[in-house]
Amino acid sequence: MASELYNIIEGVSREKGIDPQIVVSAVEDAIVMATRKYYKSQENLRAKLDKETGKISAFAVKTVVETPEQVEDPNLQITLEDARKVDPALEVGGELHIPRATEGILGRIAAQLAKQVIFQKVREAERDTVYNEYIGRVGEIVNATVKRVEGPDVIFDIGKAEARMPRKEQSRLESFAIGERVRVVIARVERAAKGPGVVVSRAAPELVQHLFQTEVPEIYDGTVVIRAIAREAGERTKIAVMSKDKDVDAVGACVGMKGMRVQSIIRELRGEKIDIIEYHEDPVTFAEKALQPAKVSRVTVIDGAEKHLEVVVDDSQLSLAIGKKGQNVRLAAKLLGWKIDIKSEEEKRQEVEQQMAAMAPQTTTPLENVPGLGEGLVEKLGAAGVTTVEALADMTPEQLEAIEGIGPKTVEKISLAVNNYFASLEAGAAPAAEGEAVAGEGAAGEASAEVGEAEVAAEEASGEAAAAAEETVAAEQAESAVETEGASAPEKSE
Repeated sequence: MASELYNIIEGVSREKGIDPQIVVSAVEDAIVMATRKYYKSQENLRAKLDKETGKISAFAVKTVVETPEQVEDPNLQITLEDARKVDPALEVGGELHIPRATEGILGRIAAQLAKQVIFQKVREAERDTVYNEYIGRVGEIVNATVKRVEGPDVIFDIGKAEARMPRKEQSRLESFAIGERVRVVIARVERAAKGPGVVVSRAAPELVQHLFQTEVPEIYDGTVVIRAIAREAGERTKIAVMSKDKDVDAVGACVGMKGMRVQSIIRELRGEKIDIIEYHEDPVTFAEKALQPAKVSRVTVIDGAEKHLEVVVDDSQLSLAIGKKGQNVRLAAKLLGWKIDIKSEEEKRQEVEQQMAAMAPQTTTPLENVPGLGEGLVEKLGAAGVTTVEALADMTPEQLEAIEGIGPKTVEKISLAVNNYFASLEAGAAPAAEGEAVAGEGAAGEASAEVGEAEVAAEEASGEAAAAAEETVAAEQAESAVETEGASAPEKSE
């Protein structure tokens, strides 16, 4: 018959779900530590629990060697001659057990130490048992009871162990009361130094899949298959389903009569939105469905190997397709497993125009080829960085007037010359002939160039004021010339 001590050990083992031999070993180790502390010895001590009597005996173990020269540590080794004085049957390499008294040596400190050792060994064994029990059940749905709340974490009782749900594994819509029963997903199992080693989740997509399997018989029996799930807990879930029976509507089966099935799942998830989408093998069609409720204009596969799609929507549908903080397109991309770029019709049109402009041949014409500008004006424009007719045509009057030495009249002259140049190109006429026609109503091209340079020079002399000053000087010179001729006439008559 087992002793009372062994019966207690078996009761503790059943309560903790561990092997009784582990608890026995813990008790024996505790006795060894207490014995070593009492004797202050460095001997190799061992302890043994007698299952029948409940008595724990301690003894020192020494290895038998042949000669005294082979004894390196007297606490651990003994010669064959000395060992046979105690046990004549011993041989070299055997072990001699020397009893050590344990009665009355467990004082208060030694007993406390033994208690700590036993608890530590039991906790380690319990963690190993929990790890081995749940490591193969990751992803499984279990019923749990809320046990307590520790800061942001919620501690659950899942039967044989406690489980922890950290903040990132919780839905923002949910709060828990002590004693409440909920369904959770075993997310992972950790070999934690302390506390629960099982981590559970209410934010995992597996929870939604399990709820649909529970509520929708067609999914449970395999008629409707869940192909993909993308979830942001507490916000929105997108689930893609496919029917194996052409007579069964996959989406309708999941929604249920008047939405009863999906509403039951939404209540379990505390009001989380759920989009049920029909699965398609074609990524283009699947993308159009996944971006609902937005209406898609067209979908283009940019790179099939890299799984890259471009989606174009109407300008009014862009914000709906992207969703709040990009949630709709983010979930759609996760559901498809493709990268999705969303653009509006206006953005796509501008992009095409830029591509067409980049593909068009870029021609440049030097300013010297434009008749009517004059060498001085070409030099001024060149100094300002304008060397082609195309660049000159893109400039505004304000930009031209900002160039030193160019005023409003010159701007008009430049505009006329550039317009005539492009008009001559369109008409197929020679630019030189057109320039001569512009040069000045019957005057030669050279005269026109000189007039242009004179106008530029006049403008540099501060416009009309400088021109008026020049006219005044010319008049004074003419009057002096008349006076000189009048003075010299009498001399000639004499």
